Amino acid sequence: ARLHARALLGHHEFAAGEVGAGLGEEHRELHGEDVLAVEILVQAVVVALLVLEEERRGAHLAGGVAARDELRVRGGKLDASAHRFWDPEGEFRPLHRINPVRTAYVAGHCRLAGARVLDVGCGGGLLCEALQALGARVTGIDLAPTMLESARLHAAERGVAIDYRLLSTEALGAAEPASFDVITCMEMVEHVPDPAAIVAAVAALARPGGTALFSTLNRTPKAFVQAIVAAEYLFRLVPRGTHGYERLILPSELAPWARAAGLTLRDSSGLAFDPFTAQASLSRDPGVNYLACFTRADAV
Repeated sequence: ARLHARALLGHHEFAAGEVGAGLGEEHRELHGEDVLAVEILVQAVVVALLVLEEERRGAHLAGGVAARDELRVRGGKLDASAHRFWDPEGEFRPLHRINPVRTAYVAGHCRLAGARVLDVGCGGGLLCEALQALGARVTGIDLAPTMLESARLHAAERGVAIDYRLLSTEALGAAEPASFDVITCMEMVEHVPDPAAIVAAVAALARPGGTALFSTLNRTPKAFVQAIVAAEYLFRLVPRGTHGYERLILPSELAPWARAAGLTLRDSSGLAFDPFTAQASLSRDPGVNYLACFTRADAV
């Protein structure tokens, strides 16, 4: 942690060396309480770095809270950066890096060739195009007009047939209930005011025997440190205020919402992202990002 701190914030007269003094000097293995203590210390150092960075810039954490509230209007947030969506090295770079992993996860849990697939909160169409390339008949819905236009333009440039619609999940469910073989809802439920309602709306759109897949962020101290403090404030992987910790979703919350909507959990896997290499992979640890696969009952 001390070395990473110096590399990331070398312009500071950072004195965290004393905080971690002796951590490696005894050269002993760490077990149980020792590991927990080190993890807490590292998290404390990272949070301290955030405070130092904010003070250096003359900013206040309250500004981050206000920005977070504003960014909860998903459509407006995405519209502001829609023209940069397909730049793999731009502000959506993490999304480009994790997309092959989540695409493989979807493909590994359901048959895509010829299937009618819906991507809820499709944004600029990154997942839609990946699923279409695997033979799916894809519909993408979102509430960000400019982002949808970016998706349509990119699909047209590549000659890809995807049905993009400016429509809410609930409105589509009312018009076409139980119509899709596969439904994906990625990196969305943690941004909406009523995530349980979105889960129910997704379930209502799935055909009997259909598959619904979600990805989101866990509400854990580890997720706070990695997905908010590190990703937003230290590495600047996503804009500040993108995530509100109180809106992150525990697996123990997602599962009963899905069960109440008639969905049965088939699998849950962690999604790891290394900020130093910008590489993503599936993981057994759901402590930060995780994916979940559900099926709808054969009879309704």
